[in-house]
Amino acid sequence: MRQSLLILLCFFACIASVYSDDATYGISGNPGAINSVTGTGDLGKLLQIPESSGVRLGGMYIADGNALLNGRENTGSLTGNSVLILDLLIDLKKAMGWKGALFGTEFLQFNGQATNADAGVVQGYNSLTGSPPLNRSELYQLWLLQKFAEDRFSIRIGKTIPIAHFNNVSKPVPIHNAAIAIPSVSGLTYTPIFVNTTLLGAIGGYYNSVYGVTVSVAPVKAAYMNLGFYDGSLARGIQTGIKVGPHFNGYYFSIMEVGYSWASTKPGIVAVGGWHQSGKLKYGNQTQTGTGGIYSFASQTLWTKPSTSTNKGNISGFLQFGWSNSRILEMNLFAGAGLTAFALLPKRPNDSFGVGLAWSRLNPHRFSRYSELMLQGYYQLQILSQLYFESALSYIPNPGAHPNRTNVLALTNRFTLLF
Repeated sequence: MRQSLLILLCFFACIASVYSDDATYGISGNPGAINSVTGTGDLGKLLQIPESSGVRLGGMYIADGNALLNGRENTGSLTGNSVLILDLLIDLKKAMGWKGALFGTEFLQFNGQATNADAGVVQGYNSLTGSPPLNRSELYQLWLLQKFAEDRFSIRIGKTIPIAHFNNVSKPVPIHNAAIAIPSVSGLTYTPIFVNTTLLGAIGGYYNSVYGVTVSVAPVKAAYMNLGFYDGSLARGIQTGIKVGPHFNGYYFSIMEVGYSWASTKPGIVAVGGWHQSGKLKYGNQTQTGTGGIYSFASQTLWTKPSTSTNKGNISGFLQFGWSNSRILEMNLFAGAGLTAFALLPKRPNDSFGVGLAWSRLNPHRFSRYSELMLQGYYQLQILSQLYFESALSYIPNPGAHPNRTNVLALTNRFTLLF
């Protein structure tokens, strides 16, 4: 199995080196968690699919290894994970004359281990692995998007990942190469950069996508409002990603977000949102009928390196906040922050490095510890045009799942290939 994955990685690396232009800046630590369309479309170019057909074929492959350097107790010190996503996007105007319509579908294959559970980390220092089963093949996305009024209004229907549209602090700082629309505010690998921890277990996303409707309204380019209504079965503990159809049976998840961005010499974005989960929820002896919360996030370029080139180095920062009234979910208060440096090394213009902090107040009905703090630093190195290697060091002084364990230190080494 490992040899097969290595051969697959090398094969797609050849695709990336032959067909892709240089990527710009860094990429997300897990692009498949926050993008409705994954990869660069180079797989379609390799198969000589003409652009005029409206068909785009791409995806990504990620493989990582994790080592517990400190804080392990009767658990394995080494774990590994891999995820493959194949993405098909069809521009229906080019394909059949349907103006303003797109069709998208994705297949996901994940093979991994209980990396976070072995470390006792509730928030998740590794974003690839989540709830079992840890070996899964699934229809990750299947949606139809219709745009109206010159893209000011759109409706997306089908199986999607709501975290691509809501609470996405990794929305990109505007960059010069618009052909590679991959969020790059941070390359952190921990879970809270992809989903506010107060929403974990309620909102659909990687790798538990859900069926529903997403409505986006953008009256001007700088402002937007997103509305979502989805199958809420995830809060019942159902693994919605591997389920074939929706389960609209009294458990619904609804969410709204408004945001504003600015594209000056120091671009950024700020957004606030609120959500509600319906139905009778239960964990142990605790029950709750309906729950909800609020969240906010912001990111901005803080400093730009003086340069005459198009690809200027910069340092950006982000902030996150979340609260919920849940007695069932694992966490009900969250705060996060981080800094990221892009293109600061003269001979490494597409590398990035940064640090992040995530703090969550743990649900006292589920954990004996009051809170969990996580610190992470990373360096992301571009090897080929679309092949990246990233090393991240995570420190968790008070892991919430193991009250007697302290000072967990974990190293993650990750290869990411976009195609």
